[in-house]
Amino acid sequence: MGLFLNTLSPAMLYEEIAGSKYFVDKTEFISRVAERIGTSNKYLCLTRPRRFGKTVMANMLGAFFTKNGDSRRLFASLKVSKDKQLMQQMNQYNVIYIDFSRVGGDSSSYTGYIENIIAILKNDLHKAYPQVDYRPGGNVSEDLERITAATGERFIFIFDEWDAIFHTSFITEEDRKSYLLFLKDLLKDRAYVYLAYMTGVLPISKYTSGSELNTFAEYNMATMVMYSDVFGFTDSEVDALFAKYLQATDRPQVTREGLRVWYDGYHTAAGELMYNPRSVVLALQNNQLYNYWTSSGPYDEIFYYIKNNVQAVREDLALMTAGERISVRIQEYAAMLLELNTKQQIFSAMVVYGLLTYDNGQVFIPNKELMDKFNELLLTKESLGYVHQLALKSELMLQATVHGDTETMSSILAFAHNTETPLLSYNNETELSAIVNLVYLAARDRYYVQREDKAGLGYVDFIFYPYNQHDDCLILELKVDHTPEEAIAQIKEKQYALKFAGTMGDAHKRYDGRILAVGIGYNKKDKQHRCKVEVLKA
Repeated sequence: MGLFLNTLSPAMLYEEIAGSKYFVDKTEFISRVAERIGTSNKYLCLTRPRRFGKTVMANMLGAFFTKNGDSRRLFASLKVSKDKQLMQQMNQYNVIYIDFSRVGGDSSSYTGYIENIIAILKNDLHKAYPQVDYRPGGNVSEDLERITAATGERFIFIFDEWDAIFHTSFITEEDRKSYLLFLKDLLKDRAYVYLAYMTGVLPISKYTSGSELNTFAEYNMATMVMYSDVFGFTDSEVDALFAKYLQATDRPQVTREGLRVWYDGYHTAAGELMYNPRSVVLALQNNQLYNYWTSSGPYDEIFYYIKNNVQAVREDLALMTAGERISVRIQEYAAMLLELNTKQQIFSAMVVYGLLTYDNGQVFIPNKELMDKFNELLLTKESLGYVHQLALKSELMLQATVHGDTETMSSILAFAHNTETPLLSYNNETELSAIVNLVYLAARDRYYVQREDKAGLGYVDFIFYPYNQHDDCLILELKVDHTPEEAIAQIKEKQYALKFAGTMGDAHKRYDGRILAVGIGYNKKDKQHRCKVEVLKA
C-alpha cells in the first residue's frame, strides 16, 4: 500500500466519523456506485458546495473498496451490511485515492503541484508492481497500462476535491487547460479504469474543445435529480440527530426549529430541502446555534463574487436580504471563469459555491447562517453605494422604533426614497419591504426577523423575534396607499401577537418584553412615508 494506492487513510478517517455521536449513515450510496464498476457508466462526478459531506462520502467509498484493508468491523453495523452480495465486494479492489486539496511538495506553481502528484503515484505503482517492465521516462498512464497488460488488474479512482487547484493563487488559464488534459490522459478511455469517481465544488469544465472529460456523468445539486439525497441532511435525518441531542444534553440550548432556521433551505433538483451537515453537527456538539459554515471566511468571501459589477447586483442583494427571490438562469460553467462580470455569472457562481440556493428558476438566500453574512456585507461595503448608506441607518431606525419616535422613522424612510438612485419604484408592498428590510438591517443582531410569517389569522409582513426574551417584540405591517393606522388595525384584527405566545419550537417559552405594533404607510401621490407605533402589550 502507498500514499495514493490502496491507502488506509480513507478507512481511518471514515471510522472517526462513523464513531461520532452525530453520525448519519449514508452507506446505501455504496451500492449505487458499485453498480457502475466495470460498466460503460463508470465515470461519475458529483459536485456540491463545500462543507456538504463530499470528503466523508469519498472516504466511505475508499474504506469499503480498498484492498489491503479489513473493513468488516467498520461496516458491520451500518446499512450496507444488509446487502450480503455487495458486502462480498468489500476490500476487493485496487483503489487510487487522491485528495487534490492535500497534495504536499512544491505547491507554489502548477508544475510543482502536478509533478508531485505524478511522482507519488508512480512511486506507489512501481513498489506495488516491481515485476512490470516499465519504460524509462514513461508517464503515469503508460505505467498503468503496462500494469494492466502484465497482470490483468484494474483500478478504481477516487478523486476528492478534484477542482482544488482552481482555487489557488498561482493558477492560470493555461494551467487549467493543462490540468484537464492531465486528467483526460489519466482517465479517459483507459482499459485500466474500473471506476472513476470524482467530487468537487465546480462542474467539469468543457470550455476548451469540449472533449477533455466528456465521459463523465455530472450530478450537481441545483439541476440534477439523481443523488440529490446523498449529500447534506434531510429533515428526517436531522430529526434523528436532534433526538440524540436531547437525550445526551443536560441543558439543551438548541431547538429543532432553530436548526431549520439556521441551516436548512438548500433546494435540490428533486424538490427536497437539505441542511448544511457540518453546521448541524457542530451546533449539536457545541450546544449552540452559530455561524459555523461561513465562520472560516469573512464577508469578503461574498464580495469576491460581486466586486467586478456591484451595480448589476446591489438591488437584487437588497431584495434577497428582505427574503425575496430573484429570477435568473443558472449557468454552472460560470463558476469556472477567472472573472465574473454579468449578473448571471455572479449568481451562478454563488449557487455553485453554496452562498445562494436555486429553485424553479430563482436564486435566494437559503437560511439565517448565510443571511447574516449578506447583512454584514451590506453594512460594511461602501462600494454598494446607497444600499450601504441605507443599511447604516438601520441602528438608528431600530432605536427610533422601540422609543416610538415616528418622526425619525419617517425621515429615515424619506432618506431611503430620495437617495441618489431610488432602489425601487415603490409600486407594491414587495418593493417597499426591501427598503424596510435595509433600514432595519442592524436589528438582525438582536432579532430573528421573519418575512411573510404565518401568525394568528394571516401572514404578517415582518415579525421580529428577540433573542433576549426580555427585549421588545416587533410586528411590522406595510401598506402602500394606506395609512399606518390601517396597518395596525390589521395587526390587531388578524391577532398577529399570538405568535409571541410560543414560537420557534419553544411552546414553553414566553416573551416578557413589550409587543409593539409598527405600521408603515407610503402614499404614492404625495411620496410621503407615515409611521405609527402602538404598544399591544406592556
